[in-house]
Amino acid sequence: MPAPIPLNDRLLRSWLRCKRRAWLDRHADPDLRLWTAHRELQLDEQRRSFSTLFPQRPGRGEAAALAGAPAVVGLRLRGAGVEAHPPLLQRVPGSSRWGEHGYRPVMFRPGRRTTREHRVVLALWGRLLAEEQQAAVRSGLVLSGSGRALQQETLTLGGSLPQQLDEALQRLATDLERPTPPPLVADRKKCVLCSWKACCDQAAAEEGHLSEVSGIGAKRRDMLLELGIDRLEALAQAQPEALSQSLLVYGEQHAEIAGQLVTQAQVQHRGEPLRRDPAAALPELETAPGVLIYDIESDPDARDDFLHGFVRLPRNPDGHWPALSEAAQAPYHPMLALWEHGEERLWLRLQRLLAAYPGWPVLHYGETELLALVKLAQRQGAREREIQALRERMLDVHQRLRRHWWMPTNSYGLKAVASWMGFAWRQKGVDGARALLWWRRWRLGGQGPAGRGSRQNLRRIFRYNHDDALATWAVAAWLLHQDRQD
Repeated sequence: MPAPIPLNDRLLRSWLRCKRRAWLDRHADPDLRLWTAHRELQLDEQRRSFSTLFPQRPGRGEAAALAGAPAVVGLRLRGAGVEAHPPLLQRVPGSSRWGEHGYRPVMFRPGRRTTREHRVVLALWGRLLAEEQQAAVRSGLVLSGSGRALQQETLTLGGSLPQQLDEALQRLATDLERPTPPPLVADRKKCVLCSWKACCDQAAAEEGHLSEVSGIGAKRRDMLLELGIDRLEALAQAQPEALSQSLLVYGEQHAEIAGQLVTQAQVQHRGEPLRRDPAAALPELETAPGVLIYDIESDPDARDDFLHGFVRLPRNPDGHWPALSEAAQAPYHPMLALWEHGEERLWLRLQRLLAAYPGWPVLHYGETELLALVKLAQRQGAREREIQALRERMLDVHQRLRRHWWMPTNSYGLKAVASWMGFAWRQKGVDGARALLWWRRWRLGGQGPAGRGSRQNLRRIFRYNHDDALATWAVAAWLLHQDRQD
């Protein structure tokens, strides 16, 4: 009989985020696990953070620890039924079996605060490292950011942390022994970062999980469960007035949207869209000579809108708007916003493009483009009447869709809606995180196949941005078609 696979820090970290995720890590078919750009982005941020702390290459393994290297990687730690592989160890004053020095674990933290996940995993690394070096590990180091913005937090590994670690390991072991996976989490919005998302999406759809209903998060799901509504189908069958009265005890804001939740569930259950407002969704396009379709790619951590992409789509000579296949042939104008060129140059280029097509509405999906453009204009000293004219010219297709239609999708995001309408992105499995990863590799990678010396990653980013703009047109064209049908 094979020996049981030991617990490890990766399983513990998964469990602290989502119990179901840890179970899937251990038991599910690995072929169902999808690569995610988010994981690669975090590893890239970790590498840059570590290289800021230690510009010289770290030593590797036991030999480096014996030699007293300032930083050590590649040391696997083992204890009673548990393994760990800290990404980096930092030399600290003291005495250990390796000499007149010891080590403490270093962790990179994405996000703005240190969480229970970070503390408990650091506690595991510290415990196993103490056994390995035969010397106490009293603290760990948490890093965030990189370069001049590198932040360092020393985390004491005493107090209640050892007890929390013991309890977490015990509960992890118990959950991994389950014959079936733990239930889906209540709030599945965070699942976008998980490599098991597709697997859990399928399970959620099959069981009619309430998180599949657009507009229902963890708190609202708990309210509905307390009222005995545990599935999408049950919500679709609820009486709006009765549900509103039941939800009133949780606050008027929940009672007021009871009817909306029931309607959304009904539309998703039937799989057919439902008109919400009979007025035309995009009346501005009735007489417009053409449209500019606008989409931005951003690095939110760096607050950097690095690509402003436009599709220039004129109306056909016969007065009809181009079909999607025709729109795909329309000119695409990508504008890279490089730091070394400055914002003033970008603003002038944007002004020049917008001024060349007066009377052409600017279509975008969501508020990102409008907010970014207005803030850029304000920073560049644009007058208020210029900014107001810019606001009036921008048309948010996402807003118009939500105002005029109920859609049979679990999200009103561009990917979900355009995919339902039959639009397909040319690059499979690509999202904003993947585009950001390509950008960082091109921007920071230097020469070579992944860096500034190669245009491959730029071409991928442009293709993705172009497709997002075309997907926006696919939704706009659908809205126009529905208005013509009526």
